[in-house]
Amino acid sequence: MKRLLSFFCLLLILSCNDKKDNVRYLTESSGNINSISVVVDNILWEDKVGEAVRRTLAAPAKGLPQDEPMFSLKQIPTPVFSGFATKSRIILKLEKTDSTGIVVKENVYAKPQTVVVVKGKTDQDIVDQITENSAKIIDAFTKREVFEKLRRINKSLLKDEAMENALGFTIDIPSAYRIAKSEDDFYWVRKSLTNSMTMDLVFYSYPLDSIRKNDSTVIDIVNMRDKMLAEGIPGEEDIIMKTEDAYSPSIYEAIIDNKKAFETRGVWEVEGAYMAGPFVNYAIEDKVNNRYLVAEGYVYAPSLDKREYVFELEAIIKSIKIK
Repeated sequence: MKRLLSFFCLLLILSCNDKKDNVRYLTESSGNINSISVVVDNILWEDKVGEAVRRTLAAPAKGLPQDEPMFSLKQIPTPVFSGFATKSRIILKLEKTDSTGIVVKENVYAKPQTVVVVKGKTDQDIVDQITENSAKIIDAFTKREVFEKLRRINKSLLKDEAMENALGFTIDIPSAYRIAKSEDDFYWVRKSLTNSMTMDLVFYSYPLDSIRKNDSTVIDIVNMRDKMLAEGIPGEEDIIMKTEDAYSPSIYEAIIDNKKAFETRGVWEVEGAYMAGPFVNYAIEDKVNNRYLVAEGYVYAPSLDKREYVFELEAIIKSIKIK
């Protein structure tokens, strides 16, 4: 009996050791936000394959007054892709193989991590795969970076329960921001970059039937934001914030908290004060409460690149959960 018991104990120990051997321990990923490591042979990078990557992923980011690339790209030749180079959070691998296609993988070399592998038999096959799947590739990398930005944000959050209760939603805002105004269910939240440069968020409700779902949607949203910001953001007489007429806003469909939303990007200006900058506005359809919950972020940072500032505001807004 003792021998039998010892035998089963030995089996249990060996089984536990086997399970430990099968566990993959991944180190933490690294890298700047929106920086892609592109793993590809030099000859492909310098030819039309590299051009397709740059055309797709380094295209101008939406809604900025000056051109800035959507992502920063760093090429890594395939033979040297090892060790620390594999720890990048977002990686694009381009391979010439006997098969053609694209696959999105998670946590391959580190975590959290998104790796997009594009394969083709010829250079043109790879170019075609990048072009045909551009939206899928961009979406995969953007989701990973929003997740990472929110992970960093959640280390220290603003205490904004009064705003959340008043407007019926929750949101993750870094503690570096402050509530500058809370009046009549209009909330203005600010973060100072310097004495004069700022990143701003505004939140308010708007009637559900006030935005038409047709060719006039963007007009209604521009009228809405101009009205609400003129009333909500204090300014001197005849000096008000408005949507810049010379820069036509772009509108897209989006999903926030599993709800349909209008995403509008453009440029704001303050007439008479020579101030301007980019904005991103989300009008989130809240049918239960018969309203749009509107969340907008805008930046005033003349002479500075603004991509990462706008991306931070976008990530914050995408953390919204309507109660």
